[in-house]
Amino acid sequence: MKKLILVRHAKSDWPEETDDFDRPLADKGLQDALKMSKFLKSNNIDIDYLISSPAVRALNTCKIFNQIYHLQSATNDKLYHPSESNFLSVIYDLDDSLNSVALFSHNNGISNFANSISEDIFHFPTCGVAGFEISCDSWSQFEGAKKKLLFFYEPGKIKV
Repeated sequence: MKKLILVRHAKSDWPEETDDFDRPLADKGLQDALKMSKFLKSNNIDIDYLISSPAVRALNTCKIFNQIYHLQSATNDKLYHPSESNFLSVIYDLDDSLNSVALFSHNNGISNFANSISEDIFHFPTCGVAGFEISCDSWSQFEGAKKKLLFFYEPGKIKV
């Protein structure tokens, strides 16, 4: 069994003359990312590895989660402006020793990907998190494997 956790970046700001890639987190985003990461950890949501879009808002969301989880992490350009095939490419590159991986990315890509692997309908709010159980032993079996939604959390609906 594998577990895939999808995390949309937290609420961002868009200061004047800032490129999309360089957008920072807003104060609310900083608070939500800390709240969500603490909530997941306190509810025994195990994560082995973190992979983030290199865009500032996603990477900073990932870094806040890592202040709670203390894991190895990486960035992958495929998670910035991602298509469904970008997510699959990242997943197929995962080492099979990793059983639970969190991917930090952006809408609309993350919502579209979640909807492509689940019968549930998703629209990720900022810092929304969905966890899926994947019935496979190798990430290379992802596409044909049975996928089950384990949880979907929104920062405005959780208590820490």
